[in-house]
Amino acid sequence: MKTDFNVLLVGYNGANNTGAEARLLAVIDDVRSLLGPRARITVPTLNEKNLRRYLAEDDRLRIAPIPTLFFRSIARLVRQSDLVMLVEGSTYMDTWGSPLLYAFLWATNRAHRYQKPCLAYAVDAGELSPLNRRLVKRQADKTDLIITRTIQARERLEKLGVTAPLTTTADCALIFSPQPQDRGILATLFPQSPTRSVSKNGVVGLAVVDFSLWPVVMRPWGRARNCYKWPYFFSCSPERKKQRNALVRGWTRIADRIIKECGRNIALICSEALDQPLAEDIRLALTNPDSCRVVSSNHYNASQMTSLLCDLDLLVTSRYHSAVLSLRAAVPQVAIGHDFRLKSLYQDLGLYPDYFIQHDAPNVWQKVDHKIKSLLKNSDRQRDLLKNGCAEQVRLAQLNRTLLSEFLQQKGIQTQPMEYHGSQPR
Repeated sequence: MKTDFNVLLVGYNGANNTGAEARLLAVIDDVRSLLGPRARITVPTLNEKNLRRYLAEDDRLRIAPIPTLFFRSIARLVRQSDLVMLVEGSTYMDTWGSPLLYAFLWATNRAHRYQKPCLAYAVDAGELSPLNRRLVKRQADKTDLIITRTIQARERLEKLGVTAPLTTTADCALIFSPQPQDRGILATLFPQSPTRSVSKNGVVGLAVVDFSLWPVVMRPWGRARNCYKWPYFFSCSPERKKQRNALVRGWTRIADRIIKECGRNIALICSEALDQPLAEDIRLALTNPDSCRVVSSNHYNASQMTSLLCDLDLLVTSRYHSAVLSLRAAVPQVAIGHDFRLKSLYQDLGLYPDYFIQHDAPNVWQKVDHKIKSLLKNSDRQRDLLKNGCAEQVRLAQLNRTLLSEFLQQKGIQTQPMEYHGSQPR
């Protein structure tokens, strides 16, 4: 038997993104549970410093910095590996930018070229340009197994004509468990909250996304404030500036009404570091900013953010993983969606279309306001949907490890007997 088995985890690592962090830690647990001390894990990243905030390197886990022009580095890492796993949720979509998509397709291409087993692990599929649809069809077909996290994602890949083996489970982050010492963070942010006598913590969470920044585009130069990481720049135009201003006005209106009319405090939740500037602008625009806190993944890890999400009275979210990580506590929620991911999740949970509103729908903020007030008055019906939906989603998420075990055995790789204890932060 081979002593070491090298596993490459290709994802959105080191971006101070709560969902990507929770997924990565859950996947590492899955790999180690099956391969034990044989597993030597490599995690490539564009931002080594951020990744080291929550991932400890040791003789069994290596952090591998890669440049923004990543093709040669990814090819080298694939060649050194025995197994390639695509672990980013937003794998087959160009919502955030084509370069991220190309990194995953290139890893798949090189795994096929070097005859390395390759699987996509509980991933999603979404909007693609005509060119990228053709590229996904061509490269995804070279994957040994694609596990999608929703039925709708699998159907989208099938519609593209992808013929690689496809199956469906649920997102890895559903089995991520926060540390006990991280409980009660929300209460420390609002220590004098007068609304706790009528509610759990007296706080409504708003998980915001600045849609106007995306997708990132590749160009040789541009303004420094628009640079994501050279040579990638955020989208920028007068129209996009109007979109951002409209987001600030809309979220501010909602937050002001929650504070004034519903008697709750506001937590502006930034599950991605890039959400924070938008959240800060919303807070500054509030009539009563003292009733609001900005909670950012720049300062809180996935365990802390999950604990905080689970203590909310209600969540209004444009972030997929804010919805996922709050499910364990059946936190009532409303989604303002901008791509297929939240819509697909809400379909699986039975919350669509009642609690899902497209971000560009007519009278979007009036509709959101109505849903918030309705849920704060009576959330019992939705809580039953959330509890039942969460139980089914967790069951499906636990199948990821089973499918990984079967995949490894089909490739002639010996695994350990499975034990399931849930993921823990490191």
